[in-house]
Amino acid sequence: MVPLPLFLFPLLLVLVPAALPLPRASADICIVGAGISGASTAFFLTNYTSLHGAQLRVFERRHRVGGRLATVAVAGDRFEAGGAIIHPRNLHARRFADLLGLAVKAGGDDDWLGIWDGKSFVFQTLRPLPPGSSWWRRKLHGLLNSLLLLRRYGLSLLKLDKFVQEMLQRFVLFYNGFESRPVFATVEEMLKWTGLYGLTRRTLEEELLDAGLNSRTIAELVTVITRINYGQSTRISGLAGAVSLAGSESGLWAVKGGNWQLAAGLLKTSNATLHLQEGIDSITDAGDCYVLRSNSGSEYNCTVTVVATPLDEVNITFSPPISIPPRKMQHTHATFVRGLLNPGYFGLNSASDIPELIGTLELPDIPFSCISVLKRYSKDDMTYKMFSRAKLDDGLLDQIFSARKETIRINWAAYPHYEAPEEFAPILLDGKQLYYVNTFESAASAMETGAVSAENVARLIISRLSLPKRGVEPPTPHIKSFTEEEEEGSWRRHVDL
Repeated sequence: MVPLPLFLFPLLLVLVPAALPLPRASADICIVGAGISGASTAFFLTNYTSLHGAQLRVFERRHRVGGRLATVAVAGDRFEAGGAIIHPRNLHARRFADLLGLAVKAGGDDDWLGIWDGKSFVFQTLRPLPPGSSWWRRKLHGLLNSLLLLRRYGLSLLKLDKFVQEMLQRFVLFYNGFESRPVFATVEEMLKWTGLYGLTRRTLEEELLDAGLNSRTIAELVTVITRINYGQSTRISGLAGAVSLAGSESGLWAVKGGNWQLAAGLLKTSNATLHLQEGIDSITDAGDCYVLRSNSGSEYNCTVTVVATPLDEVNITFSPPISIPPRKMQHTHATFVRGLLNPGYFGLNSASDIPELIGTLELPDIPFSCISVLKRYSKDDMTYKMFSRAKLDDGLLDQIFSARKETIRINWAAYPHYEAPEEFAPILLDGKQLYYVNTFESAASAMETGAVSAENVARLIISRLSLPKRGVEPPTPHIKSFTEEEEEGSWRRHVDL
C-alpha cells in the first residue's frame, strides 16, 4: 500500500437525508452508554452546537462510567483492567486529557520481552537497565535490542513499520478540518474516504505477506502483538491488525489514576444528566420521539437517541426492530495475581530469569495470551496481569505460580471477533434519529476509534437537525511524538513519569 497525498483525496460531499425540525425545548437527547464512545458523543454535541434547551441524558447500566475503561485494586494499588494504553497520535485523547487537566504517565518502552512457545523462550530482548542509568547506557541498550530483533527478523521489521506508518498516515485524515472532511452517513464511507476500507476486506496475515514480511516475523512477533492487544491471531482483519501493531510502538501513554477519567471528565464538561445503574430495556419509535424504558421502570421521551454501547451482548428491544449484521464479541479474561511465577513452568531455574512481559505463539496448548509484571514489591513478591481467551482456574494458576496471595478475575466482552471481510451495521439505525456509534468497532476497537466515530455521529446529528455550529474545529493533524512534547515542555504541567 502506498499512502496517497492529502491533495489527491477528493472533497467528498455526503448525501444525508433532509434536515429535520429542531428539537422541542422539552425534548431530550439521549445517549445509551457512558463509556468513551458515549462520553465523547456528549462532549462533541455540546462543544460543536447549542442544544436549544434540550436536556442531554446519558444512561449507564453499571454503577460507574468508563465502560471498558476501568481499574482494579490489588494490594492497595490500582491498575488498568481494560483499555490501558493510548497512542501518541491519538489526537482526540490527547486533546481530552489536556482540556480536562489530567495527569498522564508514559508507557514502558523497554519491557524485557520473552516469546514463549509453550516449552521454552524462542526469543528474548535484553534485561532492563537499573533505574537511574545514564543516557548513553540507555541508548546503547536500545541499540543492542534493535540489533537482536534485526538478527532474528531481518528487514521484515522495516517493512512492518512501513505498513503501520501508512495506516497511521491515513487514519490522521479523521482530524482534518471541517472544510475538507465530510460528514459520513456510513462506516464504509468513512473508511473509503481515508483509504482504509481495503484493510477490512482481507486478513492481517494476507496484508503482511503482500508487504513482504517473512513467515517467522508474522508467526512470532506479529502474533504476540495481536494476541496481547486483541486476543486473536494474525487471521484478524487487516485494519484491526494494523491498529494492534500500532499499539506496540514507543511513546504510548495513559492517564494517571485510570483512563476512565477521560469519560468521566467529558461527561462532566458536557453537563449531561447521568443515570447510573439505569440500563435501557427498550427503545420505541413513537413518531415524534423515541420512548426509552429503563430497568428502573422510568420512561424518557427523546428526540434523538444515540446507542453508544456494543449491541452484541446487551438486551435492548427495538420497536420497530432494527437490522444489523451478526457480530461476535471476543472475550478477554484479565487475571490479576499478586505472588510469584513458577520458573519451572517455563523451563527455568530461577524466577529472576523470567521476562517481565511474556508473549505467546498461536498454539493450542498455551492457555494464556500474555503475562506482564505490573509492580515489583520484592524479588519474591509481584503483581502480574494475565490475558487469556478462557477463564484460568485455580489448578492451572497453581501450576503457573509458585505462590499466590491475591487473585482477581475480570471477564471482558472486550472487542469484536474480527473476520475479514468485515460487515458494518448502519450508523443511522432507522433512517430517522436513532444512531449507533459502536458500529465503527467492526473496523478497529480502541479508545480513539470510539472518539473518532462519536465525533462523526455528533456532526451527523447536527447536520440533520440543522443545529447551529459553534465554529469549533478539531485539532490540526500536526503530529509530534509524546517524547518530543515532553522534551519541549508542552505537556510538562500534566506529565507524571
